[in-house]
Amino acid sequence: MALLSIDYLKNSELLQSKCDDDKCWLLDPIRKKYISNEPEELVRQLVIWYLHKDLGYSKNFMSIEKTIKVNKLCRRYDLLVFDKTHQPKILVECKAPHVAINENTFRQIAYYNLPLQVPYLMVTNGIKTYCCAMDYENETYEFITFIPSPE
Repeated sequence: MALLSIDYLKNSELLQSKCDDDKCWLLDPIRKKYISNEPEELVRQLVIWYLHKDLGYSKNFMSIEKTIKVNKLCRRYDLLVFDKTHQPKILVECKAPHVAINENTFRQIAYYNLPLQVPYLMVTNGIKTYCCAMDYENETYEFITFIPSPE
């Protein structure tokens, strides 16, 4: 597996937060509302800003926590990123920093990808990030050392 070296924290100043009654919230620029500041949510928000600011993906071309049907079961993906032609391009699974990225994580994102069939899968806990290119014709995948651009 090819581990990507990404500094998500360099965009942390872009995060907007607020606290009230012992609870802290992060402003989600996609859903345009405050979301509970949980470790996994923080990772997701940092990934969103990285994809937007560093790679040039439009925030309008990102979808968060939408329900999909997988083998007649309802599941929710973390983040789906679309290319400039509005086609799904990258399915992202975010975990909290203390959650290890392992075979189960990849099994989960592969399962969520069954109905979507996106070209790239990305898994991150904010510390470790992996991305793979899917080859549906040959039923294989390859870990890559970059996150694809929006083109």
